[in-house]
Amino acid sequence: MEYSPEFKKNFATAYLAEEYERLEKEAVDSRASAGDDAELAAMAAEDEARIRARQKDILAEIEQILAKEKEQEETAAPVSVVMELRAGAGGDEASIFAHELKDMYQKYAEHRAWKTRIIDDLTLEISGQGAYDALRYETGVHRVQRVPLTEKSGRVHTSTASVAVLPIRAKPKFDVSPADIEMEFSRSGGAGGQNVNKVETAVRLIHKPTGIDVRSSSERSQLANREKAMQILVAKLEFLHEEEEARKHAAERKEQIGTGDRSEKIRTYNYLQDRVTDHRLKESWHNLPKILAGSIDDIVEALRAASAA
Repeated sequence: MEYSPEFKKNFATAYLAEEYERLEKEAVDSRASAGDDAELAAMAAEDEARIRARQKDILAEIEQILAKEKEQEETAAPVSVVMELRAGAGGDEASIFAHELKDMYQKYAEHRAWKTRIIDDLTLEISGQGAYDALRYETGVHRVQRVPLTEKSGRVHTSTASVAVLPIRAKPKFDVSPADIEMEFSRSGGAGGQNVNKVETAVRLIHKPTGIDVRSSSERSQLANREKAMQILVAKLEFLHEEEEARKHAAERKEQIGTGDRSEKIRTYNYLQDRVTDHRLKESWHNLPKILAGSIDDIVEALRAASAA
């Protein structure tokens, strides 16, 4: 490994980099002070050999630190992704659309042989290699334009649903203080026999500083639901932080694939024209029933390609 001034920018290697540069200056000064004196030059050569050996050791230490950091980064990669959907404008029609989107993502995940699990109504967890990279650009407002079944006059309604894509990491980036969390327990809904009826297994966590709340009812035990809710809460806090950072740099990011903000309108599903349009790419795809049945590979790959470009 060769020395780089970039090592000083890393908190973990800065002190070693400074020592390396101090030794380099010491070697230069020693040679300069020796001048033409043969005896001093010989002493300077011995000093330089000692300095170079120490610098070699320093570079070995830096290499170990950087390798460990890389390993930790890989460990921190998302092990799964939680997709949280919310009905927006449009009343019952918006709620129907949000559930249709959830079904679309679930079918897409099953097509990719990823594991899926319903955490709570409109919250879906997807586990599998590459799941987060494939779905990360789904964050934002999705809009549907169609004539609802209950509409007698044939008028087209516009409804919305928002999607948040939350990476779940083996090693979270955020530490949450237990003092900041309020915990509530309730009975899980749906069929499940005596356990559901008598034991309060569902868990709701409230992060008091932000007001963010998370509910998990998919696990069989209260402990498991608490752990799952905590994972999602940490992911939400990461998401909130990244949203705030994106807003700060919105002008710089306007040419990129969105800001990752839940309030950003990203896509329209137009039933009359049998078309899905992604507003970031300014591209459209047809065969809406097939897309809503989980065939979103072309859209996912187009977003990936645009991001890479």
